[in-house]
Amino acid sequence: MPIDVTCPGCHKRFKVSDKFSGQKGPCPQCKTVMEIPKLEDQVVIHAPDETSGPKDAKGRSVLKTAKYKDAKFNPIMASAVGGVVLLMLLGAFLLRGQSPDEWVLAGGAVLLGPLLAWAGYPILRDSELQPYSGGEAWLRAAGCGLAFALGWGVYCYVGYYFGGGDWPIRDLDMVYTFFAAGFALGIGGLAAFVAFDLEPISATLLAAFYFVVTIVLRLVMDLPALPGLGA
Repeated sequence: MPIDVTCPGCHKRFKVSDKFSGQKGPCPQCKTVMEIPKLEDQVVIHAPDETSGPKDAKGRSVLKTAKYKDAKFNPIMASAVGGVVLLMLLGAFLLRGQSPDEWVLAGGAVLLGPLLAWAGYPILRDSELQPYSGGEAWLRAAGCGLAFALGWGVYCYVGYYFGGGDWPIRDLDMVYTFFAAGFALGIGGLAAFVAFDLEPISATLLAAFYFVVTIVLRLVMDLPALPGLGA
């Protein structure tokens, strides 16, 4: 059986007869003296054993190697998410200068949560892990997005509690504002961490992405960036 040899000088690869196994000789290319490996030192790669394991009716093995599948970019769903965000932005422009009802703001927060969670997950996920896709990804995005919206609710509750019981929240102290915002961001980050198996930093960034988008919409509506801030 021919032996594979690589010259240590010029790195050229060639085959020699097994009768020279374990001997030394010059490289035909650069004349560097090299040692030919012994025949028993050769690495032999064996084909998978198909004689064992389950088989189909024709006696063929039904075992297959599991292949890693990456998440596919869905242009239709991405366009749908972008369209909803643009509609929300248009609605914010139409409501500019008005005082929208609380249920309008809450509904927008709930609607945007799952969409932004789904849109941000492929960017921030760990590429070494099998990605969530299809219905499972949407279920996780829905739970994560609702937790994002809950973060706004927690912010409002904390602001209401420390803001003297005024509703809407007015003149909330800066310390309490940042405390409530940090609490809301922590809830969102924890939800993203649990829902998508993200790294803590990536989970926090996903939650921050949601809150930044909703804050921008508030600014477009001529509302304070955060309830109670500058009111």
